[in-house]
Amino acid sequence: MPNEREIAINILMKIEREHSYSGIALSRNLSAADGLDARGRGFITEIVNGCMRNLIWIDYIIDTYSKLSVGRMEPFIRHLMRASVYQMKFMDRIPVSAAVDEAVKLARRHGFGGLAGFVNAVLRNIARSDVPLPDRALGLDRFLSVRYSFPMWITRYYLDRFGPETAEEICEAAVRVPRVHICVNTPRISRAELLKRLEAEPLGANGAVLPKTSDIAKLQPFKDGLFHVMDYSSMRAVEALDPKPGCVVMDLCAAPGGKSFYCAYLMRNEGRIYAWDIHPHKVSLIKSSARRLGLENLTARAADARVFDERFAETADCVLIDAPCTGLGVAGRKPDIKYSRTEADIQTLATLQREILSAGWKYVKPGGRLVYSTCTLTREENEDNAAWFASRFPFILDYEATLPPGESDGFYIARFIRRKEL
Repeated sequence: MPNEREIAINILMKIEREHSYSGIALSRNLSAADGLDARGRGFITEIVNGCMRNLIWIDYIIDTYSKLSVGRMEPFIRHLMRASVYQMKFMDRIPVSAAVDEAVKLARRHGFGGLAGFVNAVLRNIARSDVPLPDRALGLDRFLSVRYSFPMWITRYYLDRFGPETAEEICEAAVRVPRVHICVNTPRISRAELLKRLEAEPLGANGAVLPKTSDIAKLQPFKDGLFHVMDYSSMRAVEALDPKPGCVVMDLCAAPGGKSFYCAYLMRNEGRIYAWDIHPHKVSLIKSSARRLGLENLTARAADARVFDERFAETADCVLIDAPCTGLGVAGRKPDIKYSRTEADIQTLATLQREILSAGWKYVKPGGRLVYSTCTLTREENEDNAAWFASRFPFILDYEATLPPGESDGFYIARFIRRKEL
């Protein structure tokens, strides 16, 4: 049988070395691992995702008891320690003795016999103690950073923008294990019927929450194209766009395609949807999913949303710009983003978003709708850009909402109506 802890450590090492997303690294490595049952896959997934969600706190615990800081450890030992601390402090069903003993065995197996005593001593000291968090009164930014594993530039930004209570709620939401939301392909099946088949609970107008997160692609209703995975906040962006049967929709930053698919459901496969994305390989995935879902009114192609295509000038009833962003609102599902983003990224991406808006509005018919959305919570990428857009182009801001993370992702939605020519 494969050593599940060893596989988890190797995945953590690859994420660090290759700067890859944890979800992608997990998928690739679990697919390549032979002999893993569902329990083993779930165990590995929990360790990897749990370590990534709580990385700063785990490192804080290790550094409290280790004379050698986490950053100076050999990569294998660093991730061995992280995975072991996660098992001891965050997984109630794992005996502490088992986590420590397995860590010592793995250190020796990988040629670190000289460090086996160090690994044993540090982990046993951690097991015997509760490491106090930094004092809230001496710096809430530091407390939130350690407790919820956010870099301090983010906790300071949230404190300044939202205040202490909301800032902590946002950070706390990112360390919860997210539930899987799906969007029902209502032209093929009613939501009530799919809820029965999946034993799922309803969410919003057209969504559902799956009861467990096993391999979704193996579910027969998924194979039959009866739903696609989509967070509820993203569904709300489509509902704000409100596409009708027979209309023309342009989704300018479409990958992975979920919003275009939901538009197709609401349009009952009537009208036309243009799903564009700058990455050709992502366009191929959109096309593949559209075939599985039986969507005949969707055309996907590679296109740069910053470049206006005159052939489509004023042809769209609805334009959706779910713009590239810092993505801090999806930190609960993609914890890697907390550590890879920098404060400078906010302005860089805000500028990119304005370039897309400056081209994208030209596709909207007079009287038509444009929805601008992001999965982040920064003012520069959200409200500031909406105000900038409304002040420069022939649109009226009709609806605006900031959705804090909780059951769903953190999200921002702004709907604009193009003024009709006099």
